[in-house]
Amino acid sequence: MSANKLFGHVPGYLPGSKFRTREELFRAGVHRHTQAGISGNKEEGADSIVLSGGYEDDDDYGSTIIYTGEGGNDRSLRRQIDHQELVRGNRALVVSKLRGLPIRVIRGASHRGEFSPREGYRYDGLYRVADFWLDKGINDFLIWRFHLEAIEGETFLQREGLLFSEEPLAYDAVPRHFQVVNRIVRDSAITQRVKVLYKHRCQVCGTALQTPIGLYAEAAHIQPLGAPHNGPDVLSNILCLCANHHVLFDWLAFTIDDNFALIGMDGFLVKHSEHHIDVQHLQFHRGLYRALNSPAL
Repeated sequence: MSANKLFGHVPGYLPGSKFRTREELFRAGVHRHTQAGISGNKEEGADSIVLSGGYEDDDDYGSTIIYTGEGGNDRSLRRQIDHQELVRGNRALVVSKLRGLPIRVIRGASHRGEFSPREGYRYDGLYRVADFWLDKGINDFLIWRFHLEAIEGETFLQREGLLFSEEPLAYDAVPRHFQVVNRIVRDSAITQRVKVLYKHRCQVCGTALQTPIGLYAEAAHIQPLGAPHNGPDVLSNILCLCANHHVLFDWLAFTIDDNFALIGMDGFLVKHSEHHIDVQHLQFHRGLYRALNSPAL
């Protein structure tokens, strides 16, 4: 970590701390840029972001934020005029997700929303990057979007007991329970079925992990559950993978063709005759893979 980069709260500045200008934020070390909305780099990750109304596609729901990445924006018009790429601050936010790093969130008065301060800037506490994806923005340019979730007990809004607005759900929500972060609770009957079909062997490498309490494998959803991907929790959208290949699959290090050939590594996916895999889910995952591995648009 660089001398100027701190992940987490900055000593002396609790959530709710107010600042008149971006320069004050900079001098305090709460946000290390006077203009850029994302502070960070692709090697270490992002340590803070500012919601200041510069991007028309931002959505602020309080406990969750759909944050627009940087690039392709006309500052004077406050509108998107070009596609975004997964570089600089955008890549830094991806690194923060991969490493589980907290993000300081600052809201500015120029960001029009019910959670914004009336004037200046307010440090609102710590969020995590829950997800990211490529999307088409209001003005039809491709943008990178980042789903930020409040870390329990670490935000100004939570400490003040303010109610959170919830983002509208256009899918049948999978039940959630709250630990340190929101984790999706998956249907154990379905996940157990796919594991039994493959005798807990990974469909990519054939490994069955032996533990003192039995064989271990993981159920991987091809099209991810929940917003924004809205994948269904059904057998045709689930693979049986070892822990290593589950991580690589979720992080788009490889994907799968319609003929079950692996893309990004050699080999073919092992498929049981009783396991129907919907190619629409494979095509969805390939779209994510191509967007991440071909950042030049």
